[in-house]
Amino acid sequence: MKSKDNNSFQEMKKSKFILVRLTWILLGSIFVGVGTIGIFVPGLPTTVFLILAAACYVRSSEKLYNWLIKNKTFGRYIRDYREGNGMPKKAKFIALSMMTIFVCLAILPYSPMAIPNIYVRASVLIVGIIGFYYVGFRIPTQKPD
Repeated sequence: MKSKDNNSFQEMKKSKFILVRLTWILLGSIFVGVGTIGIFVPGLPTTVFLILAAACYVRSSEKLYNWLIKNKTFGRYIRDYREGNGMPKKAKFIALSMMTIFVCLAILPYSPMAIPNIYVRASVLIVGIIGFYYVGFRIPTQKPD
């Protein structure tokens, strides 16, 4: 569902009901907040939450959607993902490396960041494996220009 005009794409998805749009805006803003925190917190993804925010904004606010996808730092990655172009090889390598390092630090018993509760540790491992699979195998890798 590609379109040369972002506005027509946005209009196709936008909800007719104001309360639904406000809910999408709130949810999108929460995702932007969590994604921003992810810039500073190792192991917390950033781009994933910004992609979710874009999906919320496209259903609610043309202005917020355009602001997000035109962001000079993350906009290109969000646009590439939404258009089906995938991730650059370097970004994918860094994302997979960081996920592996921080999941291992969280689950290994003698690491400085070890999680004491075995059930939480198991949950982190499962979510880490799912995230690794998704980024590694479901998101396409961009071809070099």
